[in-house]
Amino acid sequence: MDDVLDFTIGLSQGVAWPWPIAVYLFLAGISGGSLGVILSMMKLRGIREDTPLFKAASLLSLGTILLGMLCLVLDLTNPLFFWRILVFYNPTSVMSVGVMMLLFYIPLTALCTVIALRHDFKWLGRLGRLIETIGEWLNGHRGGITWFALIFAFGICAYTGFLISALIRYPLINTAVLPALFVASGVSAGTAAAKLIAVGFFHEPANSDSLHLLHKAEWPMMAIELACIFMIAMSMVFGMAADQASIDAFTEGVWAQVFWIGAIGIGFGIPLVLGICMRGHSASVFWISGLCAITGMMCLRLFILYAGQLNSLMQVTV
Repeated sequence: MDDVLDFTIGLSQGVAWPWPIAVYLFLAGISGGSLGVILSMMKLRGIREDTPLFKAASLLSLGTILLGMLCLVLDLTNPLFFWRILVFYNPTSVMSVGVMMLLFYIPLTALCTVIALRHDFKWLGRLGRLIETIGEWLNGHRGGITWFALIFAFGICAYTGFLISALIRYPLINTAVLPALFVASGVSAGTAAAKLIAVGFFHEPANSDSLHLLHKAEWPMMAIELACIFMIAMSMVFGMAADQASIDAFTEGVWAQVFWIGAIGIGFGIPLVLGICMRGHSASVFWISGLCAITGMMCLRLFILYAGQLNSLMQVTV
């Protein structure tokens, strides 16, 4: 006799990990991707100044990871007891390893933010002078702080992929390619977000050499993302029976529309068309492309998490 598990497809029903986890994965990817890319560029080019991009990436990485942690805590069964995961560790658990990484990464993003913005708090009076003093001392240790921040930034991007790929029940999620996809998409969307904030709030010239370099780097980033998505799809097509059943995630239901319209159409299609057809890179193209890249990443996270679970939960046992 066949027992079919019937789950209602909704934003939170029928899945073990609902939308707050998808938002957390999105925010953590933005955080690690933005800080990792900007610090890498600064290291490679020998830049030690507090550039608008460094300010934007530092502030963005701190704000998004804190918001992401809030989503993660609120999704716990008992949010008030979140402190227990900070005390009890299991080295064989990917979640425990991730918590240990976050305990280093969050303070590092805060230190980078204080270094980058140490001169921007003078309006706070004595508190502003205190922040500037601390920032100047930290700036003396800038090299070590930024190197550790860079390493942990990319580590956080990869960790988000390892976290959900550990769900062995779901073939679409349980794939070795997923961490690479999450790093690539986090880098792409994080770079776009850092560029928007640098131009919009910290007055980075839209035609600066740094922005031009990042714009050129976006194309290989997008190519790597698409290659990872293609590999995941092919592993479903040529995999075992459970894998082949999960290919429906790409062709049926509302989450297939989220993937094709949101992740592919908005996230890749619009920036690609604008980049090819409007080479002048006007302000409108800059903002539209950046926002589309960020939106596409969120749609991709939602698709992976929801479609991966829902298309694997319809299991038939004999």
